Amino acid sequence: MEDNIICNCMSVSEHEIVYAIRKQNAVTLQDIMDITGAMTGCGSCTEEVEDILQRELEK
Repeated sequence: MEDNIICNCMSVSEHEIVYAIRKQNAVTLQDIMDITGAMTGCGSCTEEVEDILQRELEK
């Protein structure tokens, strides 16, 4: 997995989002917002974060 930035406003990477899901028990978008700060700026990354969340929860 590349460490690409998903949330430009808060500089949150895909790795940080996946870590929040796998290791910090994030199961909702709100959890990811609270843990990483992603989606708390302009919100344009919400769909991509949601896709990552769904992908990880299906594993």
